[in-house]
Amino acid sequence: MGLHGVKAVFFDLDNTLIDTAAAGRRAIEERSPRPLQVISALQSKHHYGEGEARAICDKVQAKLLKECHDPAKMCITDLRISHWEEAIQETIGGEANRDLAAECYYLWKTTRLQHLTLAEDTRAMLTELRKGLRLLLLTNGDRQTQREKIEACACEPYFDAIVVGGEQKEEKPAPSIFHYCCDLLGVQPAECVMVGDSLDTDIQGGLNAGLKATVWLNKAMTAPVDTFPVPHYIISSVLDLPAVLQKMEHNINAKLGTDHMAGSNE
Repeated sequence: MGLHGVKAVFFDLDNTLIDTAAAGRRAIEERSPRPLQVISALQSKHHYGEGEARAICDKVQAKLLKECHDPAKMCITDLRISHWEEAIQETIGGEANRDLAAECYYLWKTTRLQHLTLAEDTRAMLTELRKGLRLLLLTNGDRQTQREKIEACACEPYFDAIVVGGEQKEEKPAPSIFHYCCDLLGVQPAECVMVGDSLDTDIQGGLNAGLKATVWLNKAMTAPVDTFPVPHYIISSVLDLPAVLQKMEHNINAKLGTDHMAGSNE
């Protein structure tokens, strides 16, 4: 592997290598005294009804999904405290409660980080892949937030380089950040594979940058017929990646053999 075709693999972080969505849900819903999750705290400490507590958290989740963050205008902490502040006011009414919003945000953030883990089988896969390939972590998002996640899941030792979109001039799907990654590793775009769960950023970005292949992680494996952009490969688990890379190498070797035969016959 890496001799004739692929020399490097770029991995997305959130919901590709780590299950950020599940960690966020557990930070809100899981009921245990240590650490205390947000719904439990709103009920036991602040005496909200369960319906009110869930409504607040649902509103915050919706705001996070639609979030547009400009670090030049507001830090991510202030923005996310505002999500909680708005959600509480929208649900309960009355005066805005910034202190309660900040308490909820820090509780959610701390608990979510505690649940962000790089699974043992994923660690083993990365270790094995790195024997023959260069590996790079490429994640969009706010610098502070993403660096905290990277530290929490202890994934840095498994990569030759880590690139955070919030630290660059442009994020995925801009070709520039992919080409920057190539330069870091000393490889060409046509020698790299991008693996991620987002069609809009990971797959479109890999295509924009002219990478050798894009691999879409679609855990549900239920995609609309008109999926766009079209990835080169689709997997249901990141652990399926080695088989895809072996298939790519086999196809490359087969093509080299065919080209050699054609050249001999000329």
